[in-house]
Amino acid sequence: MPRLEVEGAGTFDVEDCKRLVLAIEEDAGVDIMHQCGSYAHCATCRVEFLVGEPEDMTEAEFMLLRMRDLVGKARLSCQILCEQDMKVRPLKTVSGTGARGPGGKPEKEITPVPFWIERPY
Repeated sequence: MPRLEVEGAGTFDVEDCKRLVLAIEEDAGVDIMHQCGSYAHCATCRVEFLVGEPEDMTEAEFMLLRMRDLVGKARLSCQILCEQDMKVRPLKTVSGTGARGPGGKPEKEITPVPFWIERPY
């Protein structure tokens, strides 16, 4: 069972292969943004990895990060599975942005259907 440390919220055991966005929201209780409903369209669920960044990413994540000039600076928590111990810093929260809510409820599985690539940095 992977251990997830969310900066400012503590360390938690999370279900293996749970989407990181859901682990941050449900297990850590952090009000992370996911405006597009976690479909790799908006980049509001972005996190900074402090420890344990995965070596792979979805093609959808890479394309959005590249469009937003965020490659190597942030990752999309909606496109990451908790498969190893990691420590992250959420970069956008409901309380930090003043938004009315986080966005649509993320599906249990990664959306869109992932095509995995090696992280390019």
